[in-house]
Amino acid sequence: MSIWGLCRVSMLIISIVVTAFTVQAAEMKLAVTTSFHNSGLSDILVPEIKKDLDLDVYLVVVGTGQALRLGKAGDVDAVLVHSRKAEEAFLSEGYGTSRREIMYNDFVLIGPSQDPADIASSSNAGEAFKKIEAAKAIFVSRGDDSGTHRKEIALWESTGFDVNQFNPVWYRASGSGMGATLNVAAGSNGYVLSDRATWLKFGNKANLKLLFSGDPELYNQYAYLRLNPARHPHVKHNEAQALEDWLTSDNGQLMIGEYKIAEERLFMPNARKPEPVN
Repeated sequence: MSIWGLCRVSMLIISIVVTAFTVQAAEMKLAVTTSFHNSGLSDILVPEIKKDLDLDVYLVVVGTGQALRLGKAGDVDAVLVHSRKAEEAFLSEGYGTSRREIMYNDFVLIGPSQDPADIASSSNAGEAFKKIEAAKAIFVSRGDDSGTHRKEIALWESTGFDVNQFNPVWYRASGSGMGATLNVAAGSNGYVLSDRATWLKFGNKANLKLLFSGDPELYNQYAYLRLNPARHPHVKHNEAQALEDWLTSDNGQLMIGEYKIAEERLFMPNARKPEPVN
């Protein structure tokens, strides 16, 4: 065999040996809400998690309802959502082991700059919703069983309304994520409930503006839930625990708190001790 042939064989053997001994980065799947992704926060956190933990976190971006269903099926390794009632049901049914609060932001009411329902003068969120209904002004709902959609339904119900009785001429369900729903609202010059982070990141604001915010009822808490290993032994529990530890660490909390758009903070870190299943 020629010297060149021997070199090629040697290079091939080295390549095989290097490949065999290369340690692959750990990986996991995390179901997250569209607001966590659309806000741009995930673009900041995921590379830092990779650097610190050598952990590839693959995001499955869906509404809260779908995220929890993926968790129940064991199709992801953990979930990060924002609907406490649904989260507590997830735990009580035995699908998760603990709930860990990570951060919060708030919901805001967006609408046409002319504000035909005059919600900007409202004293609370309930009053704003009543004005929209009284004016039969176009309102675009996500209609997708997300945390935002569930919050919207709860706000209507707190004022005595049943959305199933609303006329679809003015109450319109997009059946989509937050960004797509904001696009529908922009195109129809309608009102919409959004998380503040997605609204600030959203580009196609058209004639829309933030008209009402600040009511404590619009508080929006995000929590991290690990799956129950007794139900899903195949799920990557060690990686899910490592990610939880990172998100609640000083560095993770600092990065969450420092993330801004137009000099406005989008999320407030508030990591707490995990809440175990009762």
